[in-house]
Amino acid sequence: QVQVVESGGGSVQAGGSLTLSCTASRSVTNMAWFRQAPGKEREGVARIYTGVGVPYYADTVKGRFTISHDKDKNTLSLQMDSLKPEDTAMYYCAAARGAGKGLGDRWDYWGQGTQVTVTS
Repeated sequence: QVQVVESGGGSVQAGGSLTLSCTASRSVTNMAWFRQAPGKEREGVARIYTGVGVPYYADTVKGRFTISHDKDKNTLSLQMDSLKPEDTAMYYCAAARGAGKGLGDRWDYWGQGTQVTVTS
């Protein structure tokens, strides 16, 4: 079992920045961020293969968000810049073992989520 804990959410004005962090209790090969806004389906935001650091971003956040992984601390980060009101959502960290996972695949371990609110 892998425990995943997020931190760093909050409220910010449009155009501002926030950084989310996620710590996994064990090393895993895949980590990702998802988000879910009220009344909407969960959306994959970004994922990274922790062994090689290869990132992938959803088109909605490409160029504004940066995902990174610190191997020594086993911590995942999401730097969010140029935030928009439509980025408002509960953000979830997810982890998975095994071969490379895409954002549309099944992820095994989930955090409780951290709220991000962007005001106009």
